[in-house]
Amino acid sequence: MKDYKIAKKQINVSVGESVRLIRELQEMSQNDLANATGIPQSTISAIENDRVNLGVERAKQLARVLKCHPAVLVFPSWDIKHENAA
Repeated sequence: MKDYKIAKKQINVSVGESVRLIRELQEMSQNDLANATGIPQSTISAIENDRVNLGVERAKQLARVLKCHPAVLVFPSWDIKHENAA
């Protein structure tokens, strides 16, 4: 562990961008995600473009299919160091 270095954050992403990035990493289209979650494709598009709030229930639905924790989607730019300093 002595060679371990904490990764530096390279970019800030919005909630919508985090959904899109993780969806693309899973090699899913918006239609694939819509079919797997039951959330309409138009709503997924609106979420990814930050026109619609994600919300807790949708975050859970998306996280199940995208195989990640809902917090990854809801709080993509959360910085524990910054929180502890406040």
